[in-house]
Amino acid sequence: MNGEYRAQFDAEVAFANGGGLNTEGFRLDIPADTIDDADLAALFVRHLGLLMVSEVRITNKTIIEEPHKGGRAVPGAADRTAGRRLTELSHLVTDGMITLPGWPAPKITEWLTREASRKHYAPGTEFHVARIDMIANTGTYLDTPAHRYADGADLSAFPLDRLADLPGLVVRLPAGTRAVDRLLLAPYDVTGKAVLLHTGWDVHFGTDGYGAPEAPYLTADGAAALVDAGAALVGIDSINIDDMGPTAGGERPAHSALLAAGIPIVEHLTGLAALPPDGFRFTAAPPRVAGMGTFPVRAFAVVD
Repeated sequence: MNGEYRAQFDAEVAFANGGGLNTEGFRLDIPADTIDDADLAALFVRHLGLLMVSEVRITNKTIIEEPHKGGRAVPGAADRTAGRRLTELSHLVTDGMITLPGWPAPKITEWLTREASRKHYAPGTEFHVARIDMIANTGTYLDTPAHRYADGADLSAFPLDRLADLPGLVVRLPAGTRAVDRLLLAPYDVTGKAVLLHTGWDVHFGTDGYGAPEAPYLTADGAAALVDAGAALVGIDSINIDDMGPTAGGERPAHSALLAAGIPIVEHLTGLAALPPDGFRFTAAPPRVAGMGTFPVRAFAVVD
């Protein structure tokens, strides 16, 4: 008895962008002598580095006590460019812009005009001071635990090392995908990383279509997978990280799970198509404002 186990099983895989894959008698290292089909499917997808998987059907499963053979790692092939570049990932905040349909737009005005400032300073010296009145959920913004939980850390208490200079990872979704679930996330090593969900929905930002019922979102199961794997931050380029469809109800399982685990959320990202799959650093740090759980950020990536 060696205390190491492998699962032998047949698998039928369906891909979100069409096609499928069938295996018979596949053997895979498992951490213990029991494993359910959902966890085995996720392990299988991760082991083979399969992307855009919509479903895995496990049959004829047996557990064998057998020495581990070692897993094949998912390639971390970051695109490399000459030098270092900064990539903007935030929407522009302008007077009257709409982030969430039906929510108040920001108002940008002047508190001190250049003309009025001249009487306070020496000849030839003038200043401009603007004023902005807005709700916290404007443009690209960060959610901290205080956004969801009364006793959660707010903007002033949230650790800076969870918001800045994080190793980044992009999860690209096939066109038409709504629900980001555990299987779509399974191929990726998300531990300690800013996981950015690239749905492409940002093309609708500022239009009525942005709030459409078919907007992509992270499922409760997907959020649980990111929590279990120890993601540092989760971002999305859609209107909400939770389902906003007509049948979703008032529950917000992705917000609830991630923020309960101290994982900040960045919503309304843009420009994720310009990023490599990994190998970049991500920052989305708001001002240190006491008593607020959400605030706009200048989100950006540093790509070497």
